[in-house]
Amino acid sequence: MTRSLNRRLAGTILATAAVCALAASAPMLGPEHAEHADPPKIGEKAPNFTLTDLDGKKHDLKAYLEDGKTVVLEWFNPGCPWVVRAHENDTMKETFDRFKKEDVVWLAINSGAPGKQGHGEKVNTDAKEKWDIEYPILLDEDGKVGKAYGAKTTPHMYVISSEGVLVYKGAIDNRKKDSGEENYVKQALEHHLAGETIETPKTKAYGCAVKYGT
Repeated sequence: MTRSLNRRLAGTILATAAVCALAASAPMLGPEHAEHADPPKIGEKAPNFTLTDLDGKKHDLKAYLEDGKTVVLEWFNPGCPWVVRAHENDTMKETFDRFKKEDVVWLAINSGAPGKQGHGEKVNTDAKEKWDIEYPILLDEDGKVGKAYGAKTTPHMYVISSEGVLVYKGAIDNRKKDSGEENYVKQALEHHLAGETIETPKTKAYGCAVKYGT
């Protein structure tokens, strides 16, 4: 009887230890990340983040929103031909210039992992200077921010209202095949800032795959 009880106790202890080990190895997510386990859809809250730019300055999404800013996110990789094209044909610059005197903050985010295409401070600094990019380039080396937003390509564009709500996501424009001149981000910002309904709040992003580590 005692031997049988001891076996049962030993089994219970081993099972409990296994559960504890699994729990300890699981990633711990704060309430904010748990709320955004899936990428946000149009009309949903955008995940907050804090990232550092090439000059070592921290940028906090929540702080910009509290300051009443509309925020544009541009997923960036200076080694991607589609990013090169968007900057060298001035699509990004012209769109940024159109709204830089309004309450709009534009942030480029590079979610490329170490060793991947477009990663590294020097490569990004050189691109910033070459293309005369006036807005910050933020480094997201572990890819957490990119994955939280569901960023798939470079470029992949997002517009966030000052209330922290995602109002546009997708491509910068419809020029994937050199046809048309419809700038979706420009249209979204113009309609949103005028208090109008955004006619095309979601489009299919095109470009290179974001170079995540895993």
